[in-house]
Amino acid sequence: MEIKFIDRENSKECIEKVYGDKAIELLYETSVGKMISGALASRLVSKVYGGQQDSAGSKKKIKPFIENYSINMDEFLPEEGRDESDPYSSFNQFFIRRFREGKRNFSNVSSDFSSPCEARYFAYDQLTSEDSIPVKGSLWDAKALLKNDDIAKDFEGGPALLARLCPVDYHRFHFPDSGKVIESYPVHGAFHSVNPIALKANQNIFKDNERFVSIIETENFGKIAYVEVGAMMVGKIIQSHSGKIFNKGDEKGYFLFGGSTVIVFGEKGKWSPSKDILDNTRNGIETYVKLGATLGAKI
Repeated sequence: MEIKFIDRENSKECIEKVYGDKAIELLYETSVGKMISGALASRLVSKVYGGQQDSAGSKKKIKPFIENYSINMDEFLPEEGRDESDPYSSFNQFFIRRFREGKRNFSNVSSDFSSPCEARYFAYDQLTSEDSIPVKGSLWDAKALLKNDDIAKDFEGGPALLARLCPVDYHRFHFPDSGKVIESYPVHGAFHSVNPIALKANQNIFKDNERFVSIIETENFGKIAYVEVGAMMVGKIIQSHSGKIFNKGDEKGYFLFGGSTVIVFGEKGKWSPSKDILDNTRNGIETYVKLGATLGAKI
């Protein structure tokens, strides 16, 4: 199965080079794989595998990974306290690498809704149960993901973003606007792959997977539900921001090893995703958007 996306910066259609594609196909597209995928999606397996990426021995994976996926390391800082000659103490430290100053910037225009993570996006102006890209809308709507019917009511018929982070991507996520955290809580679950191959085979993944929910009040876009979804072999979802108050572009947290997803729900009539991303979504194709780029606008 080819996974295509639009590279927004270059207006180019690309084919994704999938990390572990053969294993994902085996697990989710064969009868034997389906029998064992549930066990591999357990918390214990993902935690153990994720923990291995913290070992000094995991460093040997970094160079071939960079070469295989053509990652431009000139954009990234070494781990704090290390230099360019030996920049990372483990694969996980490479995985959560930070951008150098000025490599990514958030718009200072208050009406611009900025991309909270560097990822492949689907966008919806008004998410309904009829939406079926990439999975049936009712299986990843606010009610299903937030696990709180009272909170979910605030986001009925509102805009939604689904941002898929591949293992090759920058794995820190940020706030799209300034504001304050109203409440936050974990929702415990499984660690299935969030790759489109897996989503096609198991449409319950988003509502079944481990996730962390934050309800935030923004200065320009009203209330937002910000949901980080874990995935197979993701060791942890880390909330690095402390306190209630945040500024646009502040780091909110990061994922340790694995492909992951960030989902954003908005209030009806407050903001709308950008037209090009909406159009691509209707055509069934994701849009690759860099961190901080304009992703939508205030209505």
